[in-house]
Amino acid sequence: MTNDAHEPDTASLRPNGPFSDADLPIDANGRIYHLQLKPEQIAPDILLVGDPGRAEFIGSYLLREVEVAREHRGLITVTGTAEITGGRTTVISPLRTTVATSGMGTPSLEIVLNELVALHEIDFATRTRRKDFPPLTVIRVGTSGALQADMPLGTSIVTSYAVGMDNTGLFYEAPCPDSTCERLERELESAVRAAMPPASRFHGRIRPYVSRSDPAVAQAMMQASADLGLRARLGLTVSNSGFFAPQGRDVSRLAPSVPELDRVLADFDPSLGGQRIENMEMEASFLCHLLGGLGHRAGVICPAVANRRSETFDHDYLDAVEQATRAALLAMTEIRRQDRKHG
Repeated sequence: MTNDAHEPDTASLRPNGPFSDADLPIDANGRIYHLQLKPEQIAPDILLVGDPGRAEFIGSYLLREVEVAREHRGLITVTGTAEITGGRTTVISPLRTTVATSGMGTPSLEIVLNELVALHEIDFATRTRRKDFPPLTVIRVGTSGALQADMPLGTSIVTSYAVGMDNTGLFYEAPCPDSTCERLERELESAVRAAMPPASRFHGRIRPYVSRSDPAVAQAMMQASADLGLRARLGLTVSNSGFFAPQGRDVSRLAPSVPELDRVLADFDPSLGGQRIENMEMEASFLCHLLGGLGHRAGVICPAVANRRSETFDHDYLDAVEQATRAALLAMTEIRRQDRKHG
């Protein structure tokens, strides 16, 4: 991973409020609109999952002393204390953790992330942004489809850079965190354009953006995976706007705009010391784009439950997701320990 970071100037970010009720709906009980939570009910360390059932499972089996367990509009949030043991390591200290569902895709994630950030940054009494707040650490634990033929099912893929094939990120002017993102955006746009039929109605209109996982979070997850004895690989992740044609699944009677998109991306060489585009899912790009731009920390770990090259699917993937969750929790604990160590 490169270190030529263009760190966001978080001091200049705007606006700071006060925010109207139309822009930031807060009900009479002091709860934010979609998540129905109060600021004190979330932790600064957050696990994001897509499946509500997964959030309930993590809350039941990996958290103790549960403070909050709330469901609203299909969005489940659980806050409690995580204690992880296993493999060759034991968690250093209990970690107050929030587990939240994001739904499927970047549009739903955009709502959940903005409300989590608001709960963390904004004083609900004055509707203004607090002057000081620690960085959030948010890790997505999900499932993904592997793009490389040599990727065994069940392998946890830790995201280094995320390629956004959605358009949600285009509505937020987050700067590129480094020159690698800038280069990859240019090269990927050319690769996608070349793969589209010249007569395509949308030729030249699909322009990927690239975001970066927080390097310390990615490194901590790789180390945690090793400590737990998990098979893990670091690489690039593509986030698509849907599951079928946007991921190269040609099952509709309408032709895809980018034929065999999965193969196009699998064959792309990012020129990053042997890293490859390893997997596809639907959320990593915006997670890293928004949180990185705000100066918070984001990371992604997703087991491969399908392999697009071998055309296989693992229907019994829950154990792999549970182990990836343990790695994410252990990584967050180590990051928090380092924060305390360095003041």
